[in-house]
Amino acid sequence: MKIKHTFLIALVLAIVSNLSLAQKKPIQNTSVPRPKLVVGIVVDQMRWDYLYRYYDRYSNGGLKRLLKDGFSCENTNIDYIPTVTAIGHSSIYTGSVPAIHGIAGNDFINQKTGKTMYCAGDTAVQTVGSTSTAGQMSPRNLLVSTVTDELRLATNFRSKVIGIALKDRGGILPAGHSANAAYWFDDQTGNWISSTYYMQQLPDWVKNLNAQRLPEKYLKQDWNTLYPMNTYAQSTKDDNRYEGKFSGTSAPVFPIKTSSMFEKDFGILRTTPYGNTFTFDCAKAAIENEKLGQNTVTDFLAVSFSSTDYMGHRFGPNSIEVEDTYLRFDRDLSSFLSYLDNKIGTGNYTVFLTADHGGAHNPNFLIDQKIPAGILPTSKIQKELNEALSKEFKESNIVVSIGSYQVSLNNSLIAKNNLDEAAIRTACVEFLKKRDDILFAVDVDKASEAAIPEVLKKRIINGYNKERSGVIQIIPKPGYFSGSPLGTNHGVWNPYDAHIPFVLMGWGIKQGSTSRMVKMTDISPTIAALLHIQAPNGNIGEPVVEALK
Repeated sequence: MKIKHTFLIALVLAIVSNLSLAQKKPIQNTSVPRPKLVVGIVVDQMRWDYLYRYYDRYSNGGLKRLLKDGFSCENTNIDYIPTVTAIGHSSIYTGSVPAIHGIAGNDFINQKTGKTMYCAGDTAVQTVGSTSTAGQMSPRNLLVSTVTDELRLATNFRSKVIGIALKDRGGILPAGHSANAAYWFDDQTGNWISSTYYMQQLPDWVKNLNAQRLPEKYLKQDWNTLYPMNTYAQSTKDDNRYEGKFSGTSAPVFPIKTSSMFEKDFGILRTTPYGNTFTFDCAKAAIENEKLGQNTVTDFLAVSFSSTDYMGHRFGPNSIEVEDTYLRFDRDLSSFLSYLDNKIGTGNYTVFLTADHGGAHNPNFLIDQKIPAGILPTSKIQKELNEALSKEFKESNIVVSIGSYQVSLNNSLIAKNNLDEAAIRTACVEFLKKRDDILFAVDVDKASEAAIPEVLKKRIINGYNKERSGVIQIIPKPGYFSGSPLGTNHGVWNPYDAHIPFVLMGWGIKQGSTSRMVKMTDISPTIAALLHIQAPNGNIGEPVVEALK
């Protein structure tokens, strides 16, 4: 008994001693390794080849730095159609496609009611920061979570998420449903505004930024080329027939007198490189005043640069205006990355850069170079298609829209008059297939069995949302697009619209590149994997694991 008693005493002493030693050991940091800040950059209408088209003239601190110090996915492609701004921003941040996330276009038709919906429109909220209606916006039409939402969920909403863009949809959709704020540009006042979805009044720092009247200051400088005109070797001569001109001007040439163009409103800022500079101004102010990157958890700034899209639409990819815009954007990006180095610390933040879509060369420019191209006259096609359907089915206006290369039918009319929808769809396809400017016309319900390449089948299926998309998908011939013969447009599957940049740099990112196929829907799960958080709830993509340390 004495031996057993002695043993028990020794055991108790040993346990107490070990507990004491354990208490003296330093407590190790058990927090999840993450960057202090993630900055997502979407450059609206940036073709992948813009990374290299102007490479020789980029600074060492901007796009060249991303390519040199970061990881570039050189073969990133959009995996749905149509390729437009709202869908692109939604798909980047959700890892999903219109079939699931519900953003079927910039505008789309509610197939039950026949009413047109704007992707971010929300009449249940009010503008904050202006008396205009430009703030009646929210992310409510987006049906799934974003990677920014998932970060908020993963940190019990301690992470700050802010979205910024001149376009409302470019700031709202990436920031997600649970964002702390999203800001966009109001043409009427020249101010950054928001909506009551996020706040009841603008923060003081936004009011102070607006009070600086930066759009007015930038526009008063006019717009001339950054370098001598004769050095823009990657562009067509300044005065040509491919470009659209500004209202009140005689030709689309430099110098552009922006100082006389904002009497009624400040919307002209969008179609100048100053729009990008102004967006960088807001991004820096948000980091500074919201103390992004100084949190106990990771913060996220989703910033989209919209002016590149307005510029592309007006002038086209081969214009001096677009070349000058990218050279200026690169210079601003270099300044912004240096700001992040100093404010957050080199290696403490992660940045990625991508695009929502690309843009085609101007069709008349291609024709002049003996390359097949043309304009798809969708209004004329809709009129002629309705005339043909009226003869066969004895009803007028059976087609209500041909938008985003999709045919939407008048479903209420078809139901009311007990028309044969299947027969109408077949008639539409047969009519469209006879046109010389259309490569394929596909009933989306039969896409999987259509006699078209597999890659197109998948993109049609991914892009079709039964509640918000048209039932016939039009595939124009390569080089053809709908819209104006001046400048450019986008929306189709071809590489000029669907091949986009995707470059990551900073915390947790390797140096290097890959030429394997990467999808736009892989961007969000890559960021989720980097942050050790759940992928968004509609995600169909896979992380680019070779980019991660």
